[in-house]
Amino acid sequence: MIKELDLFGVFAPPLLLYLAVAALLWQPLRMVLERVGFYRLVWRPALFNLAVYVITLAGVWAVLS
Repeated sequence: MIKELDLFGVFAPPLLLYLAVAALLWQPLRMVLERVGFYRLVWRPALFNLAVYVITLAGVWAVLS
């Protein structure tokens, strides 16, 4: 059976919830890395941010599903 989330009568895929949780976890991590100055060591900060977000999403998916 396919799991679906019922958000006030609108059915949404569970991936939408996973994306939101990963974004909530990734944002403070990004802010900490910015404050520490980690991005000076990174060649492409936008690509690094995407990779960290995808890793965070995979972790959330593994824990919640």
